[in-house]
Amino acid sequence: MNLAAKDIRHNLGRFALTTFGIGMLLMVVMGMGGIFRGIEEDATLLVTRVDSDLWIVQRDTKGPFAEVSRVPPNLVYRVSAVPGVQSAREFVYHTIQRERNGNLIRIAVMGLSWPTDKGEWVPLISGRILKQNHFEMIVDESLGIALGETIKLGKETYTAVGVTKGMLSLNGDGLALFTIADAQAIQFDQPGEGVRLERASREARGERSELGLRQPSLIEQAVKPSIELPAIARPQLSAVMVTLAPGSHQDRVSEIISGWGDVSVYTQEGQKELLIKGLVEKVRRQIGLFRILLTVIAAIIMALILYTLTLDKIHSIALLKLIGAPNTVILGMILQQALLLGSLGYGIAYLVGQKVFPLFPRRVILNDADLLQLAGVVLAISVLSSLLGIWKAMKVSPNEALA
Repeated sequence: MNLAAKDIRHNLGRFALTTFGIGMLLMVVMGMGGIFRGIEEDATLLVTRVDSDLWIVQRDTKGPFAEVSRVPPNLVYRVSAVPGVQSAREFVYHTIQRERNGNLIRIAVMGLSWPTDKGEWVPLISGRILKQNHFEMIVDESLGIALGETIKLGKETYTAVGVTKGMLSLNGDGLALFTIADAQAIQFDQPGEGVRLERASREARGERSELGLRQPSLIEQAVKPSIELPAIARPQLSAVMVTLAPGSHQDRVSEIISGWGDVSVYTQEGQKELLIKGLVEKVRRQIGLFRILLTVIAAIIMALILYTLTLDKIHSIALLKLIGAPNTVILGMILQQALLLGSLGYGIAYLVGQKVFPLFPRRVILNDADLLQLAGVVLAISVLSSLLGIWKAMKVSPNEALA
């Protein structure tokens, strides 16, 4: 006869409710770990998927994902001339927020160096890659934009020709991939009145300058569109991505480019490390503290329940001692209850989590290492929680059975 099972049947309602509560707490602990893994995955997703050997960014900045980076478009040609470089691609990245169908939508905009990069590396679930330089986009399904649907951004309308899944930014915003030209048009779009005022301002400055008075034709040039004025630079890029030629030395190429005064160079692993340490580290520590707090709370609840169950059977424990039952029988009963409470709670946490976590707005990634680690923690707190009940049981005198 198993005394632990018999005692649980006697207090089935209390034990079941406690098990469910422990399971919910452990589910939150499990979910917090999964949320961190999801944030970590999102933070490094683009760096991993794009598969660039080197990232060239603005001097003394940490790259296009950690902060604003601005480099000139002609940097692509400078980098391409470096020995050991197989190809250099333009990269534009920024986030926009628009209203669509009465709801706010946040889009992480990424520019592809078309036609060198048409999005062949993007894992599509439907549609195709970009086939023209303008007015096409590949969108993540989390944005709610269906294949073939159009959306107006700035002054132009773009059509979703491809749909991907799991392509999210660090903030959990769905990614939309455009060509570089379209991504820059969206980023630097100005309303018509703003353009008119800028031209009028250029004209007024020209009329006030001595050069404008001497050469009135310059004033006529000033009111033309900015794209037609050679003195006004093209929109800048966020970064330049470099693919090294087979057999070339990464350190040597990095050393050459790092010697330029206007840029900084990061390897793919260096860029990941910057993102994890700079953007994810605080989140990791905060989530870690909450996980520790909830684990301690779960241990306390388990200890109190096991102590209460022990108090309810003081007379039975005393009777067992009176008839000569060894202490190991009593200890085994309490320890088995604790292990069963922890095991069932862990099982409930995992099963309910599988149904609930996909509904979260951020990705929840449960990997085997984290699940095994949590199982070990649950085993430890189950044993520790039983100590309070065991301590009380050991203090029970056989004479209490005669009281």
